Amino acid sequence: VQLQASGGGLVQAGGSLRLSCAASGLTFSTYAMGWFRQAPGEERGFVAAISRSGGSIRYADSMKGRFIISTNNAINTVYLQMNSLKPEDAAVYYCAAKLGLYASSSSPDYQYWGQGTQVTVSS
Repeated sequence: VQLQASGGGLVQAGGSLRLSCAASGLTFSTYAMGWFRQAPGEERGFVAAISRSGGSIRYADSMKGRFIISTNNAINTVYLQMNSLKPEDAAVYYCAAKLGLYASSSSPDYQYWGQGTQVTVSS
């Protein structure tokens, strides 16, 4: 199983980025997907998750209204559209896959992790 995250970079505060995570080696439609992030000196924290069917989506409170998670099952890819970015959003962003139906905000529930993509937000 491989999760390949991409799309990170440097953006000014108030700008947008779209992260992508391409999955291979698994039956994508049987996995719920999530995004987590980790800033230097901090623990990895929940960002967003989407259920296997796409019918249930969860966001961390600070991302609601700014971030959008979505999937394209045809190409085994999960996206994270990030809008109105703030300097405190700067972190390494990780995608993760969880076998089963439900989205989860708990990182131990996820079996597979991508390598991370760096997001830097300048003020």
